[in-house]
Amino acid sequence: MVEISSVCLGPLLVPGIFVVLAIAVMSIKIVYEYQRGILFTLGRFSGIVTPGLNFIIPLIQDLRSVDVRITTVDIPKQEVMTKDNVPVSVNAVVYCRVLDPKKAILSIQNYIYAVSQYGQTALRDVIGNKDLDYLLTEREQIANQIKEIVDKETDEWGVDITSIKIQDIELPKDMKRAMARQAEAEREKRATIIKSGGEVIAAENLKKAANTLSQGAGALHLRTLQTISDISSDPSNKIILAVPMEILRAFESIAGKNNKKK
Repeated sequence: MVEISSVCLGPLLVPGIFVVLAIAVMSIKIVYEYQRGILFTLGRFSGIVTPGLNFIIPLIQDLRSVDVRITTVDIPKQEVMTKDNVPVSVNAVVYCRVLDPKKAILSIQNYIYAVSQYGQTALRDVIGNKDLDYLLTEREQIANQIKEIVDKETDEWGVDITSIKIQDIELPKDMKRAMARQAEAEREKRATIIKSGGEVIAAENLKKAANTLSQGAGALHLRTLQTISDISSDPSNKIILAVPMEILRAFESIAGKNNKKK
């Protein structure tokens, strides 16, 4: 009888060992530091498992891991009509993280997809109530308004919205050309103002220089000679008539005498 039992148990021993090892391996679960484990027993929530080595009962218990690090969620490009009826294409990115792993698993099927969809709706609502100028100049304020709306909703999912950033704002081509013309006109206006201001300053300086030269005897004549010297350095042909100041004064005195006789 003993020999028969040994012969019968021999072939079953090796598979039994493999089954025991398989069950032991299935019962070992490792949760990483950046994760939290959600434990289910016969389908019911049993608790949150901390990082490290954990043991579960195979076929009875199930462990699902939730990443608690900050996650980036893209909001695809949206075609939105602003308050002043300008169509713009806007896309953004949402930074979020799980604060309550239990709610993130039990309250919502896929919190990342839900954050993306709700972010699209909030982006449309906020930008649709803003003018184009406000959208272009107050991008950060608009992002904060979208964050408040999305964060309020995701609190029920155990998800915290850390920040929302608007990436690109694409305008229609005709609007881009109009804005380019406006910017060019503004630059020309500034250049004209600067140029006219420079001319005023130059005229004042010339006036001061003329007054200074008129006060010195022979100063204007020396300035004339210097100007002639500067012109003569140019190799092009020129005809220069230099009239001494004394001759000009003589003509002035003659003209004065004639006026007195009249």
